[in-house]
Amino acid sequence: MTLQQWCFSYRGRLGRRDFWIWQIVWLLTMTALFTLAGNNLLDTQMAAFCVVCLLWPASAVLVKRLHDRNKRGYWALLLVVAWMLLAGNWGALGSGWHTGLGRFLPTFILIGMLFELGLLSGSAGENRYGRATQPVSYFRRRGAEKSSHQ
Repeated sequence: MTLQQWCFSYRGRLGRRDFWIWQIVWLLTMTALFTLAGNNLLDTQMAAFCVVCLLWPASAVLVKRLHDRNKRGYWALLLVVAWMLLAGNWGALGSGWHTGLGRFLPTFILIGMLFELGLLSGSAGENRYGRATQPVSYFRRRGAEKSSHQ
């Protein structure tokens, strides 16, 4: 798999190693963006633009990892639900609702997805989303890849 397919394509499957590499890259990028914006070294709107630009590659990696687990990409919407529950104002409903809907349920979703995608191995062999996972070629040149598939 090429670097472009890794970041921008929703087709295919992605193994745990490349999933964790993306998570580290994403975490370091977010940390740098928020640190620069917090210290007024980067405009807040530019940092927000960069975060929005990272949504596509983040979702592509997530969907391909779900495909490796033989699950539809729609399962990624659980993370959107968790984010919405975390951002919700549940205080008006009382402390039980705040704890349950605002903290427990999103935490349960996030830990479940992290366990599913980061720790469990993908389905063996070919599944409905393609061949078994192939590692991402981070430093391979385009010409070298074409010659290896012929």
